Amino acid sequence: MSRPGRDDAPDRLYTITGGRTSTGPDDPFDLVTLVVAESEPVPGMQSEHAAILRMAELPTAVVEIAAELRLPVSITKVLLCDLLAAGRVSARHPRAAAVYDPDILEQVLVGLRNL
Repeated sequence: MSRPGRDDAPDRLYTITGGRTSTGPDDPFDLVTLVVAESEPVPGMQSEHAAILRMAELPTAVVEIAAELRLPVSITKVLLCDLLAAGRVSARHPRAAAVYDPDILEQVLVGLRNL
């Protein structure tokens, strides 16, 4: 069984990214970054870019976009950086889990037990 993106011809991936293999040191994307489209696809746009914009109408994680496109995450991140530079998408990092005060949690537990 082949894995998505692993058996793609290297020349296809080279063409998709314009020869770029990395996004640079200021890469705002990680696997769980949520991507949101800021515009609609336009005629003449690269098909992968248009597909990303359609997928990201609602917040979508980078890893989900890569899986749907059947491309390696590194290639997907290059495409996302193109769209971000053009102002066509925005990147949102998921909020960190809230840290709760253990005393409050204990009071809630005691209150539930008293019910």
